[in-house]
Amino acid sequence: MATKVLDSWALIAFFEDEPAAEDVEKLLQQSADGRHKLLLSAVNWGEVYYSTMREVSQEAAEQKAREIASLPIDIIGVGDDLALVRQAAIYKATHKMSYADCFAAALAKLRNAELVTGDPEFKEVEQAIKIQWLA
Repeated sequence: MATKVLDSWALIAFFEDEPAAEDVEKLLQQSADGRHKLLLSAVNWGEVYYSTMREVSQEAAEQKAREIASLPIDIIGVGDDLALVRQAAIYKATHKMSYADCFAAALAKLRNAELVTGDPEFKEVEQAIKIQWLA
């Protein structure tokens, strides 16, 4: 079974019904059908939460958290996984990317997964990881 990592860009596009929402919805349905596994870094989960809280409210952020929990996505925490933190730090030190994006890229690299995003910031690492570009 293939593994895909969602970036916060993809989830925000889905929640805000942006043009890429339909592609993300298909991925979610395919994951629910067992065709592939979807992962989300806890750091990127936090990015969705704080973005929603800043733009709308904490109540809306809590609602998004509940919605994410209901989706067929495994949230991957950092915990004691220094390999994930190390790879994210390497990306941050060597590329012009946000630290949260570095966690998505690191998770994709370490899990040999395809990153799903439309965020152009990931062009920095497209030679190092597989990326499914959303429009």
